[in-house]
Amino acid sequence: MFHGFETRKIQTRDAEIHLRMAGKGAPLLMLHGYPQTHVCWHAVAPALKDDFTVVLPDLRGYGESTGPDPDPAHRNYSKRVMAADMVAMMAALGHESFHLAGHDRGGRVAYRLALDHPKQVRRLAVLDIVPTLDVWEQMTWESALATYHWPFLAVPAPLPERLIGSDPIFYLHHLLQRWAAKKDCFHPDALAAYERSFSKPSVIAATCADYRAGASVDLADDRADREKGRRIACPVLSIWSRDYLKDKIDTPSSVWRRWAEDVSELPLDCGHFVAEEAPAETAAALRDFFIA
Repeated sequence: MFHGFETRKIQTRDAEIHLRMAGKGAPLLMLHGYPQTHVCWHAVAPALKDDFTVVLPDLRGYGESTGPDPDPAHRNYSKRVMAADMVAMMAALGHESFHLAGHDRGGRVAYRLALDHPKQVRRLAVLDIVPTLDVWEQMTWESALATYHWPFLAVPAPLPERLIGSDPIFYLHHLLQRWAAKKDCFHPDALAAYERSFSKPSVIAATCADYRAGASVDLADDRADREKGRRIACPVLSIWSRDYLKDKIDTPSSVWRRWAEDVSELPLDCGHFVAEEAPAETAAALRDFFIA
């Protein structure tokens, strides 16, 4: 699926980041979400490598990347720390500034990176998310049922780890089928990669830690930025799925305009996994946005 891509490992302060990269041109960092790995970009990244130097890492604790044990304060898997991983990784590759795209949890790392490291991010694309603070503030009983995994995964250890770990492949497939509108969108090789990753107890623990951070320190970081009036300085593109987000929030662009001045959006007729359900449209939108 990644013909012509090289594989690297980069050591950051307390994580080892596994990545694939290829291409030429301006650097473009692309971040995956839960419960996937960098493989989610398999149908998009090859279409971009003629125009960009595409970098596809696994977030710390996900896939083939490793990270520290979860900590009681949930900082080890906070989006602030994950964003710092990405800045260090890109610097090690020789890129002090870059374009940035993130889907799902990777989108949360991406907008945190843009807030904490504004000089590093040229343009930001967020795929099928709004900021964490807005998600929690707008959550009703209906949206809590629709996104039950947010509070479930944030329950203190070891409850979600034990429940998921009893049959991780079942839970992985449950999530993929629950959020996808096009149920057959997953390439067999991609699905096998997700299954290998999600079968690891360390990945289950890291992903739960990721969500616990999202219900604590990530939320606090967002709130502190709002109170200080900090905003994303670069242009922002919100790509979102009509099937997944339409009943959960207002138009995503209206939410993102609270966080950034220059916001555009592209709704797609698909489910949550936009890079696999609508790869041609996603690749074209990213190319046009980052070349502009």
